[in-house]
Amino acid sequence: MAMVAAKKSSGTSGVRGAPGEANRVVASNRRARHDYEILDVTECGIVLQGSEVKSLRAGRIALQDAYARIVDGEMWLFGVHVPPYAQANGFGAHDPDRRRKLLLHRRQIDEWMGRSQQQSLTMVPLSIYFSEGRAKVELALARGRRQYDKRRAIATRDAGREAAREARAASKGGSRR
Repeated sequence: MAMVAAKKSSGTSGVRGAPGEANRVVASNRRARHDYEILDVTECGIVLQGSEVKSLRAGRIALQDAYARIVDGEMWLFGVHVPPYAQANGFGAHDPDRRRKLLLHRRQIDEWMGRSQQQSLTMVPLSIYFSEGRAKVELALARGRRQYDKRRAIATRDAGREAAREARAASKGGSRR
């Protein structure tokens, strides 16, 4: 029993920078939530080189035009720009726009491949973050929105905010009396 507790406590202490980064979001793709209707979300690992991890920890990444695709039974992330780490040059440097492999279980890949082909859905990253010292990608299976769908989504969101604001104002006014 004591051995298990010791293992758990030493799990993240060996990783540099890990104590203060419990699910620390490095980058989020806010545009994806606007342009797509999110149907399903999953967390997956990402294969990175050493200098890419350093760049991510510095918060330098661009997710704007990123998407995922299944090629030869493996999930790959395209369109992510990770600028080179300033101190990594020569051998340690990486290609900023290379495709990156995503780590998922086989049945998850098969399920998402079937759904994306049948329903013409796309896979977009919503955010990249560190969880217990490892880089993770929050990947969404999504359907593209048309312009009128985007306007409707904005209108319903604004109506919800206005209703919440009115409810707060009513509850504050009612509690003073």
